[in-house]
Amino acid sequence: MRTGTAQLPLHDGRAPRWLFQRMVRLAREILRHLVAEHGPEGALARLADPYWFQALGCVLGFDWHSSGLTTTTTGALKEALRGRETELGLWAAGGKGAAARRTPQELEAACERLGRDPAPLVRASRLAAKVDGAALQDGYRLYHHAFFLAASGQWCVVQQGMDGTGGMARRYHWLSRRVRRFAQDPHTAVCCDRRGRVALNLATAESGPAQEALVAIASQPDREVRRALDRLPELALPRRHDLRLTDLDRRRLGSVLLRTYECPPADFEQLLLTPGLGPKALRALALVAELVHGTPASTRDPARYAFAHGGKDRTPYPVDRRVYDHTIEALHRALGGAVARARGLEPGERRAALRRLAAFARRAGPGPAPDGL
Repeated sequence: MRTGTAQLPLHDGRAPRWLFQRMVRLAREILRHLVAEHGPEGALARLADPYWFQALGCVLGFDWHSSGLTTTTTGALKEALRGRETELGLWAAGGKGAAARRTPQELEAACERLGRDPAPLVRASRLAAKVDGAALQDGYRLYHHAFFLAASGQWCVVQQGMDGTGGMARRYHWLSRRVRRFAQDPHTAVCCDRRGRVALNLATAESGPAQEALVAIASQPDREVRRALDRLPELALPRRHDLRLTDLDRRRLGSVLLRTYECPPADFEQLLLTPGLGPKALRALALVAELVHGTPASTRDPARYAFAHGGKDRTPYPVDRRVYDHTIEALHRALGGAVARARGLEPGERRAALRRLAAFARRAGPGPAPDGL
C-alpha cells in the first residue's frame, strides 16, 4: 500500500554545507553496503527504482517533498563515489545544468580507466536525454541528467524535468538491462504527482508506425517537407500538440532537414541524435508524417507513479546532527568489522541496515522491484 502522496514543487536554494557533507558520508556508507551485499549492478537497480530512490533521499535527510531531492541526492552520490570508483565498481557522471553537459567527457574518462569503449555509453546518455527532452513532450523541460555506470558496462540514468508554469517536477528513471529499444517504452519509471491529459509520446510502441514515417520524411528533400508544413494551417488538429508556423525557425529546420537528407537516418534512434533536432522540429516532422502517411503518434502520458514518503526544511522534523553522525559511524563500523572478520561470520548490522532501508522502500508503494529487495 502507498502510505500517502506528495507533490514535488520546484524549490530554490541548496542544502546547507553541514548537511550536504553528512549526506555525502552517509551515501558513501550506504553504497559500500549495497555493493558488498548486492554488487554494483544491484546498486544500479535500486537507483532505477523510483520508490527506493525517494526513500534514499529521505534517509539522507534532504527536503522530503521538493524537486531538490533528486538533484541533491544524485550530487551526494556522485561526491560519495569520487576517488572510490575502482573500490566500489561504480562511476557517476552528469548532474544539474552545466554538469549534465559534461556527461560525455566524464564517461570517456571513466572508460579510459576501465579499458572500455565509451561510444555505446555516450550514445546511451545522449539518447536518454533526447527521448525525455524531445521524443517525449509532456510539458517538462529537462534540466538534470545523472548517469551511473558499473564496471560491467551496466548503467542507469536518473533525470528530471521542470514544468515552469506549474512549478512542478517530473523524474525519469532508466536501467540498461530493461532497455530493449530506446524508442519503445524504455523507462523503468516516469514519476510525477500528476498526469497530463495530452502528451506527444514518440518513444512508445504505439508510435512505431509514426517513427517509421518520421524517418521516411526526414530522408526526403527539405523543400517537400516545407511544402507540407505550409499546409498545416489548413489542418484540423482536434487532439493534441498544436503547432503554429510562427513557432518554427524555418532556417534552423531547413538546416536539420539538409543533414537528414544528405545522410538519411537508418532508424528513429539515429534520427533523434541528429544535431539541432529539438522538440519543435520533431513535432513539426511528426505532423508532416501524419499528414503524408496517416500515422498519428501516441498522446498517452507515460507517468505512472506518485511520490510517497517523508529534512532540510524541518519537515517532518529537524535533522538531528548527533543521530545523523551516529548512523554514519554505525554503518562504517558494521561493514568494516564484517570485512575484518572471517567471511563465514554473520554480517549482523550490515544486513540489518540494508533490510531497514529496503523495508522503507517497500512501504512506499509498488515500484518496479529490484532483485533481492
